[in-house]
Amino acid sequence: MLAEETIQPAIEEYQKKNGEFAGELSHREKFYSGEKKMKKALVAMSGGVDSSVAAVFMKEKGYDVTGVTMKLYNNEDIHMSQEKTCCSSSDIEDARSIAQKLDFPYHVVNFKAQFQEKVMDKFVKCYQCGITPNPCVDCNRYLKFHALDKRAQELGCELIVTGHYARIRYNEQTGKYELLKGVDESKDQSYVLYHMTQEQLAHTMLPLGEYTKEEIRKIAEENELINAKKHDSQDICFIPDGNHTAFIEKYTNQKAGKGNFLDINGKVIGEHQGYYRYTVGQRKGIQVNRAGRHYVLEIRPETNEVVVGRNKDLFSRELIATDFNWISGEAPENPVRISGRTRYHQPLTEGVAQVLNNGDVKITFDEPIRAITKGQSVVLYDGDVVLGGGCIFKTEKLHEM
Repeated sequence: MLAEETIQPAIEEYQKKNGEFAGELSHREKFYSGEKKMKKALVAMSGGVDSSVAAVFMKEKGYDVTGVTMKLYNNEDIHMSQEKTCCSSSDIEDARSIAQKLDFPYHVVNFKAQFQEKVMDKFVKCYQCGITPNPCVDCNRYLKFHALDKRAQELGCELIVTGHYARIRYNEQTGKYELLKGVDESKDQSYVLYHMTQEQLAHTMLPLGEYTKEEIRKIAEENELINAKKHDSQDICFIPDGNHTAFIEKYTNQKAGKGNFLDINGKVIGEHQGYYRYTVGQRKGIQVNRAGRHYVLEIRPETNEVVVGRNKDLFSRELIATDFNWISGEAPENPVRISGRTRYHQPLTEGVAQVLNNGDVKITFDEPIRAITKGQSVVLYDGDVVLGGGCIFKTEKLHEM
C-alpha cells in the first residue's frame, strides 16, 4: 500500500486532470473507505499498451488492482491464425507479464458465449438484413460494461477500469456523471461508449482520457513495459483482414447468392456477387453497364438487389435513430441543438435533435452528410460532452429514389 503522503498528491493530480475540486470527491476518487482500505479496481487488459498504462495509473493512485483479459473467441472460430487477432496467446501472455511486473492478480475470463451471441451473431444477422453493424459498440455495451461488471462484483471490485481515450466527470450542478471526448482527438473513443448509464459511469474510470497516444507510449517506455511499442489492435478484432464477406460465408457455411444491381429508377444495370458484400456509400466491386462512378445507395435483401447511383444521391440531412440512450438518464422535452457524427471519427456536424413520442430521436443536420447508413450509430455532443446516441434505422435522402 502506498503511504498516505503519496496518496494525497495523487488525488490532487487526478482532480486537476478531471476538473474536480478538493474535498468534493465522488466515490470513484476516494482512495480509502472504512479502515483505510484501498478500493478495488478491475482493469480490463487486452495485452496492449493502453490498458497496461491504465493499470500503471491505478497502481500509482493507490488502488487494489486486479487485471482481467476477456477471452472472446477461439481463433479457429473465425478461421484466423493464432497471432493475427486479439485474444491470441501472445496478448494474454503480455497482459499476464504486465500484471506480474506491477504485482497484482490476473485472470482470464471466458466470455465466448456472450460474445458470439451479442456481437458475432448480431454482426452476421445485420449484414444478412442489409444493415451495416457496429460491433465495437456492441462489444463495449454488452461485454466490457455489462458482463465484465458482473465479474467485477464477483471479485469484490468496486470499479471497472479500461484503456479508452475518453473522460468521465461528475457535474456538481446537475448531480450527474458526464462522458466527455478524450483530449486526443485522433484517438477519441467516446463514440463507442454512448450507451453508458449513470450507474456505469459512477463505477468506471478512464484514466487515459487526459493524455495523447504519444504520452501514453512514453509512460509505457518509462515504466519499461514490454508492449510499449506494440501496434494498436484492429477495429473489428474478429475480422483483422477486413474481409467481412469471407467471415460471414465461413461463419454461416453459406455462399452469397448473385443478384441484380438496379439504378434509381429500378432498371437492371448489372449483376452483383452477393448483397451483403456491400454497404451504403461503397464504390469498390460495382460493375455496371453504365459510364461513370457508381456507389451503393440501398441494399434490398428481400429481393437480393442493390441500388446504385451517383455520389450526389448519397447525401442526407435527416435520420431517425432507435434504441437511444441519453447519458443523463433524461431525454430532453424540447428540440435541442447538437453536434453529431454518424460514423466513428467522422467530423462533427451541427443540427437539431427531437425526441419522438415513441422515444426514437429525429435528427436534422444543418448540412448534408454523405452515406448515412442503417445500423451505424449516431452520437450527439454538446461541446466535449456526449449527450447520447442510438442506432440509425431510417434516413431521408436529398434525392429520393
